[in-house]
Amino acid sequence: MKNAKKIALLDDEAIVCERLQPALEKAGFQVVAFTQSQQLIDRLALEHFDVVITDIKMRKPDGLDVMQFVQQHSPSTKVIIITGFATVETATEALKRGAVDFIAKPFKISTLKDLVIKITGAEGPD
Repeated sequence: MKNAKKIALLDDEAIVCERLQPALEKAGFQVVAFTQSQQLIDRLALEHFDVVITDIKMRKPDGLDVMQFVQQHSPSTKVIIITGFATVETATEALKRGAVDFIAKPFKISTLKDLVIKITGAEGPD
């Protein structure tokens, strides 16, 4: 997995990270999970990720703040927003601000995995 695409996963609910991380790793991605947005922002200042998957509703900085940081410091990084508080307004706002997609919880892990494979150009598992 030397050339594996790197994914940063952020959700303040640890169980979400615990379920998504192994599924994405099994698909061939290198995944680093975070439950606090500031930890991810600190890491993003030092390291490039191909994709950031972030929950939108968290203590400040929230998912939109994280996305703004990504866009300023790593414009080639794609951002996917996931949320349990999906509304047309939040989806529209996230997409208008530059998210590549917006996925409402609950969702099938395969839906997220397929999206990550598509936007990274990765081939997925054999």
